[in-house]
Amino acid sequence: MRSYLILGMCVLYLVQYFTRIEWIQFVVVGFSLVAFIGSAFKAGRFPRMLGMVMMSAGIVIEWKKGTGIEGISDGVYLILPLLCLLILAPLLSIPLRLVGYFCSIAVLLRHLLHQPKKLYAGITGTLFFLAPILNLGSVRIVHEFLEEIKLPSIMSAKSYHVGFATAILWSPYFGSVSLVLHYLEISFKDYIAYGLGLSLLSLLVGNILFAFWESANPLTDELKKVVPLEKSHRNKLWKLVLFVVILMGSCLLIEVITHWSMIVIVCLVSLILPVLSGLVTKEWKVMGQSLIDYRDRTVLTLNNEIILFMSAGMLAFALKGTSAANRVSSFLGQLAHQSFILFAFAVMLIVLIITYLGIHQIAIVGALAMQLNAAELGMSNIALALLLLLVWSISTALSPFSGLNLMVSRFSGISGMQTGLRANGLHLSIFALIGIAIISYIS
Repeated sequence: MRSYLILGMCVLYLVQYFTRIEWIQFVVVGFSLVAFIGSAFKAGRFPRMLGMVMMSAGIVIEWKKGTGIEGISDGVYLILPLLCLLILAPLLSIPLRLVGYFCSIAVLLRHLLHQPKKLYAGITGTLFFLAPILNLGSVRIVHEFLEEIKLPSIMSAKSYHVGFATAILWSPYFGSVSLVLHYLEISFKDYIAYGLGLSLLSLLVGNILFAFWESANPLTDELKKVVPLEKSHRNKLWKLVLFVVILMGSCLLIEVITHWSMIVIVCLVSLILPVLSGLVTKEWKVMGQSLIDYRDRTVLTLNNEIILFMSAGMLAFALKGTSAANRVSSFLGQLAHQSFILFAFAVMLIVLIITYLGIHQIAIVGALAMQLNAAELGMSNIALALLLLLVWSISTALSPFSGLNLMVSRFSGISGMQTGLRANGLHLSIFALIGIAIISYIS
């Protein structure tokens, strides 16, 4: 029943987006609040406590601003696009399973076992293509392929972080990109080249650093060659690359033609693509089982994400226009007029400190995106978006409370602090410096 409530909330939001019927908005907000309460009972202890604190703080702040129930409703509604994206995007894994791409990826990674540098490139490259669509599910899938091999902990931590974090910078299927572009009112077509370029740079830096690391810590004796890569698997891998390119290209084309919100486009594509896949493959029975599994398992396991996204979004909305937020934006504005470098490092420091306390990036980055005005800071909207997403990516990799760090820590057997700072601190530091330099140039 709860899964139907959550899915109904998503469908109603899409209906309201196109019809603009006011009463539907209040119904959707009601659905979302019920979903929030239901998820709170099922969420983990820490996410539940943090989510309740952020939601309560957001409601209290919004009420004190004098906006009342209408303001609270607007705050909840503002985060709904991101919530729908989070819930519907996992549907894209169904076509990938139906066509058998995952099997070919497993064969590729096992084929590269005797070549650590190429294996690292294979893992990070696979995550570069899968993470934009499957989010953290991509890390879980790749780990399942490699679990029997028992890669060295540091290699796992390095490869999973570097590969996954690239998606945070450019994928429209990620909450980070969708939220920042949505709040800064930037179209995906205007941003994609910059975001994709920055993510490829991160991938390149990560692979170069690993090559130096592996030369000093040889792994050849620990890894063994397992299986050859047959032509059929090569073809499927090329088809996977083509699939991702067509998927992203289709979203971009639809945005150019319709001028719809990219979040809405991604949600619609996530709903339509499994049906199209079923029409092509004729595997209706398998697809039906996958949809049932999605409804009964995937949707119902998003409790932590639902409570954290909604509460952090509510808090970010409530903070906009407060005296504290105005003082922060004034301080950052003064720094921006003195030096973009000082401004960039101040933003990074603020976000890192707050996320290290366990607050989700949505709250602080969302608040900054709504509060800061690029023109007043003397930079372009694209430059501000790039900086916020760069900081989001780095804080995700460093914060011991991020979903990525918690998952990688469990898989690699080392603490979240070690997976962030010890395994990836050098990469993140170098990438941050290069990224800020590039953003400074285009600002």
